[in-house]
Order: sequence, then C-alpha cells, then structure tokens
Amino acid sequence: MDKAEVRKQMRALKAAVPPEEKLRRSRIVMQRLEQSPDFAAADVVLLYWSMADEVQTHEFVERWYRKKTLLLPCVDGDDLRLRQYTGPQCLVAGEQFGIGEPSGEEWTDLAAVQLIAVPGVAFDPTGNRMGRGRGFYDRMLKSTPNAVKIGLAYDFQMLDSIPTEPHDVRMHRVLTDAPMASTDPHDK
Repeated sequence: MDKAEVRKQMRALKAAVPPEEKLRRSRIVMQRLEQSPDFAAADVVLLYWSMADEVQTHEFVERWYRKKTLLLPCVDGDDLRLRQYTGPQCLVAGEQFGIGEPSGEEWTDLAAVQLIAVPGVAFDPTGNRMGRGRGFYDRMLKSTPNAVKIGLAYDFQMLDSIPTEPHDVRMHRVLTDAPMASTDPHDK
C-alpha cells in the first residue's frame, strides 16, 4: 500500500471506533507510557494535545503538568514550536487545526527534551511512523536527537510495514493498547 491508501484505511478504522472506546483504549496506552522507565526518568517531556482521532492525552497532561515540565507543540506555518503547558487556562485554539495549544513563551532548549510522545497515522514493528503527510513531526524530531521517541497508537494502527522516505524519523518504541504493548526495534 502507498501512503495515501494507508491514511485512508486508518481514517476508516478510527472512525469506526466510538469515542468512549477510544478513551478506554487511550487510557491503557497512557498508563503504559506512565509506567515506562523512560517516562519515569524524564523531567522534560513533549506530549501532544490530542485530536479526536488520536490516542487521547488530555487526562494525562492534566495529571502530570505539575510534576514534570510538559511541552506541547504549536503549529507555526510548516513547523512546530514548543511551549510549556501550565494548566487549562494557557490553551488557545491553534490557527491551522483548532487544536489546543499553549500560549506563552516558546521553549527553545530542545536539548533538554528527554522524551517525546508522538502521535501517528500508522506505525510498524521497526519503529517507522507515518504521520498526516505535512512533515511537522519529522522536522521537529530531527532537532531533538537526544530525546527518546515513543509512538502512541491504537493496536490497529500497527502494520507489518509502512512505506517510508529518507526524511522519516523512527521511534525508539511504540506503545499500543494491544496485549503486546511495546515494540522496541533496538531489541531485534
């Protein structure tokens, strides 16, 4: 399958899952992130404020923003800028997608980011990730080479393989709601 076909298939699969089921599955994924040694060791974590079809992060962000420095991406043209989440009062609707984005100063110390939880359309067992096609995350992930990159997905978003391009950035792990919850390409 090419990328357009994978994206179409994933849109249909996600649309078929009721919102309450997405939330239940998301809680499993987020609990696995919370219990991971990488999350425990990280003081500065880049998460995302989830869209309706992504693994839901809102409860997790609310639970952890007082205990760790949590950053969220803000879309700025073709790039992602990072800002710290300081509570629900800091969120404004993003200009391009209407996703909640923190207001305030841009976080520029990318070397300080220790863990990045990354959404995606699809992943494979070797850590390949397919996004929505605009390259926002791939560009940002290349500027954070020291951070552990963990994909967050529903189990049906894991495919045997996905089409990749040279600019795509691999994940260190992918966490899902499936019984085998983690894929670590470095263990293979």
